[in-house]
Amino acid sequence: MKFWDHQQNARAETRRLLLAFALAVAVLVLAVHGALVLAWWLMAALLPVHLPFPAGFLAANVGVSLLLVLGGWWVETSNLRAGGVKLAQRVGARELRASLSHAEQRLANVVDELCIAAHMPRPQVMVLPRTDAINAFAAGWDEADAVVAVTQGALDHLTREELQGMVAHELSHLHEGDTRLKMRLAGMVFGLELVHNFGEEMRDRPGLSWWFGSAIMLAGLAGWLTGRMLKAAVSRQREHLADARAVQWTRSKDGLGGVLRKVMAQRRATPAGYEARGHTGLAHPAVQHMLLVDAGGVRGLERWLDSHPTLDERVQRIYGRRMQPLPLTPVNDAPESAPRAAGVVEPGAVSLASLVDPFARHT
Repeated sequence: MKFWDHQQNARAETRRLLLAFALAVAVLVLAVHGALVLAWWLMAALLPVHLPFPAGFLAANVGVSLLLVLGGWWVETSNLRAGGVKLAQRVGARELRASLSHAEQRLANVVDELCIAAHMPRPQVMVLPRTDAINAFAAGWDEADAVVAVTQGALDHLTREELQGMVAHELSHLHEGDTRLKMRLAGMVFGLELVHNFGEEMRDRPGLSWWFGSAIMLAGLAGWLTGRMLKAAVSRQREHLADARAVQWTRSKDGLGGVLRKVMAQRRATPAGYEARGHTGLAHPAVQHMLLVDAGGVRGLERWLDSHPTLDERVQRIYGRRMQPLPLTPVNDAPESAPRAAGVVEPGAVSLASLVDPFARHT
């Protein structure tokens, strides 16, 4: 995997999508004004008298539209500012207890090693104990409340090398500021939705409000759908970037690649009711876009609104070809009392010595 090329391509695509998002907001504001102008013309055509546009028609339309979009963005992001730890607790995560099991001690060691390799502060590490699905997520506005949460299914079924790939992926989201970016985009999409909701409220009122409400609702609906598609596209690019960063930091395709291939096997084994049985807590809408893998499959037109690339696409990018799922078997819970020293390698793991220079340009 040429991870440097993949990272540069993902960042460039993200910039283009963010520019498109800003243009979508501007187009929405103009579309609302245009729709209201058209509604005014239609209404005036039905009246027997000439009806000129009121003074400040353009300024009022643009001002109210921006107030709804920016106000909704501010309200939604304020609701999400509770912090990564509180968000993780809301979906059922608890603090990591390294003394509780060898698997949790291994997770603590892996996080410490990778934070040293990435030259970044250690986030709060948490576990979702009642979640059998292999998954994880990172959250937080800044270093002070950053958190990485890993499911019990990941602790039970991932080798040390695979756990390194998973943690490296989540640390990349924190390193690149993806958690802040995604929450801000979620707030902006909520603001776009408010424009549609405002039009719907006006449309329910009698008289002239029906005309203007219908115009605002249609323009707002188009803007909201566009915003959701662009937000999902940005999220997919950040997942590709985090995948490439995980390969760079661990120097292993089989780390993160093995995780994704085991998720493929897990989903094939439990296709019916997978989200309900395996993803306890992760179905919460506040964390779905932050997960390592989406909580369910994507089908048809939903693909355009999904925040994650497909598993097949991600695996093919990592290996350069299609790969089959890996057998899903419990890992040997061998004791591990301290972070690995350089050169001391558990079978199937990546040593700390291979992680200490994560920014060397290798493919």
